[in-house]
Amino acid sequence: MMQQVTATALKDWIRNSKSFMLIDVREEWERNAYNIGGEHIPMGNIMAAMNELPQDKEIVFYCEKGIRSVIVIQRLEDYGFEHLFNLAGGMKAWKEAGLDTE
Repeated sequence: MMQQVTATALKDWIRNSKSFMLIDVREEWERNAYNIGGEHIPMGNIMAAMNELPQDKEIVFYCEKGIRSVIVIQRLEDYGFEHLFNLAGGMKAWKEAGLDTE
């Protein structure tokens, strides 16, 4: 069962300096328009960058609507990754919640 984190919960994680990795899987132009920080690894590059990802740390993935990040998580889970979270609703939900961006 895939773990989800809401936009407001993720904002709390950031505010409280919770230890986790944040990864934006969108394309460069989307990230340049607005983002909430973290590493930028586009969905098409995730598998090539897999060895750089910590297996023992929580990782939150985000995209525009939460669809590409779900696909990324499913692929990584096939390789034994755990502790993966999807930002539910993606950047769309983040903006709808009225949260700030980088």
